[in-house]
Amino acid sequence: MGSLSHDVNRAWHLMRGKEDPYLKIGEENDRTQKGRSEYVWALNDINFEIKQGEVMGIIGRNGAGKSTLLKILSRTTSPTKGSVKIKGRVASLLEVGTGFHPELSGRENIFLNGAILGMTKQEIKRKFDEIVDFAGVERYIDTPVKRYSSGMYVRLAFGVAAHLEPEILIVDEVLAVGDAEFQKKALGKMKDVSTKEGRTVLFVSHNMAAIQNLCDSGMVLNAGMVSFTGSANAAVEKYLSAQKSSSNIDNAATIRTGNGLVKVVKIEITDARDNVIDQVYSGQDFKIKLYYKSEQPLSNMNLIPGISITNQLEMPVSLHHSRLNKKVFKNVQTSGMFVFEVNKLALVPAIYNLNYTLINEGVCLDGINNVLQMQVIDGDYYGSGEVPPSSHAVCLLDGRWSQQ
Repeated sequence: MGSLSHDVNRAWHLMRGKEDPYLKIGEENDRTQKGRSEYVWALNDINFEIKQGEVMGIIGRNGAGKSTLLKILSRTTSPTKGSVKIKGRVASLLEVGTGFHPELSGRENIFLNGAILGMTKQEIKRKFDEIVDFAGVERYIDTPVKRYSSGMYVRLAFGVAAHLEPEILIVDEVLAVGDAEFQKKALGKMKDVSTKEGRTVLFVSHNMAAIQNLCDSGMVLNAGMVSFTGSANAAVEKYLSAQKSSSNIDNAATIRTGNGLVKVVKIEITDARDNVIDQVYSGQDFKIKLYYKSEQPLSNMNLIPGISITNQLEMPVSLHHSRLNKKVFKNVQTSGMFVFEVNKLALVPAIYNLNYTLINEGVCLDGINNVLQMQVIDGDYYGSGEVPPSSHAVCLLDGRWSQQ
């Protein structure tokens, strides 16, 4: 059963004035579940409005439908049903090389893209030097773009999309191809386009710091449907809180240390509002919860829970135990929960391992290494929109500069 037979069947139904038969059998786009149909809704029941000059960030897991939505808004893909109303010229950067002809030079592609946007040759000439300077490809401007590296490609493509005065700029995660310097320049240009020139920007990214710093509003997509719209900060918080993760500890399969008088049976990472998450962004307040049980009374114990964090090479990154806060837990119940609250996480983006211990009078009761992974993603730790390269640091310093 191939696409040709589907097309013939679809055309036959439409010729008779009937509904497309494949509109009825699509399933929700949940990639974690095995489907009964070979068709799924990449997007379903999407309804939203973006005002002129607004910068909207679109976030969601891989496969949520973000890129499909941008392709429909860019009119490179037609919706199966429904409609899109757009007022103004649209420039989009969805994939490396979108809109470029590989056999033409960088110079020729600038003029080609400008013509597609409806600009005159004089308008393009006026912007030409600015585009080339922004992209940093002057030496190769007369070289066919098929010989460009992916970084050069995206630098020029973004320069064209941002400088040829579209009313609406649509940008996908493609900026991640560029280096850190270019990403900073591109984000700055998008901010100028919106705040100084009053243009509309739709921006898809997994960089939560960029979403928070650049965008006025945010939309969260989940399985092809809109799960939240609101402010950019609220959208980021909603997205992270929806990525639920916790670890029920399997006694049989887990290598523990300690005498076992008390055992942790579950560990969770939550945001400050107690929503379970599996991603934490730099600068975020969050909690680590240790659920414990004991078969005997604990009234005579002085319990000290501790948490340590290691990187993927199992090198220590940070640690904390309750005694550092002059806190020793006495007269505790035989089951309950210890909560470690972290203010303004000072780690750079990476995947870390969590380890825990429970101590009583210097004796280890329970402990497990690498009990849970914690993914830290980009966040606006300093409130400035600047994100230090993760390859240059492990921890972030909360300091202030002055000149005296």
